[in-house]
Amino acid sequence: MNSSLQPLDDGRVLRGSVALAAATLIGAGLLYSLAGTGLGRVLFPAQATGSLVERDGVIVGSALVAQPFADARYFQPRPSAANYDPMAAAGSNQARTNPDLRKRIEETAATVAARDGIAAADVPAELATQSGGGLDPDISPAGARVQIARVAKARGLAPDVVAKLVDEHTRGQQFGVLGEPRVNVLELNLALDAAR
Repeated sequence: MNSSLQPLDDGRVLRGSVALAAATLIGAGLLYSLAGTGLGRVLFPAQATGSLVERDGVIVGSALVAQPFADARYFQPRPSAANYDPMAAAGSNQARTNPDLRKRIEETAATVAARDGIAAADVPAELATQSGGGLDPDISPAGARVQIARVAKARGLAPDVVAKLVDEHTRGQQFGVLGEPRVNVLELNLALDAAR
């Protein structure tokens, strides 16, 4: 019986497979990544390099990543489940019903209340809870306002001077509709240093 099927040439199949693998690796693994990185640097140059903030030619932080401030003269960011480490960015992943989470929130609220001289019930939620990524650089205007008296006293400034800086550094909703008004803690603290 005569068949019209030809036997496979193993060398030809192997060459084709290797060529497809190489084209996929170079195209998707290299060229696509380079194009995405290049396009990002052109369209969003500051964000593509980490939104680094400089003061006097020295990088002092990133506008997109929270960092702790130990001195009472500075506004404080949200607590961080990642201990402000960008390589370990994560939330606590504890459920709202978890008793450990509730205890930690109560303890954090009490600490913030004592630090800023307010009642624990007046502590804005974001100053007692961690963000999902653990590195949120912004706080709400209410979170900034409860810190004004402490910062003003520590700096020897009138509270209305500090309040004006908070107002100047409060951003509205993105595109006028997304999110909530917010204050970038690093930028506000740098403005305070510049206002001495």
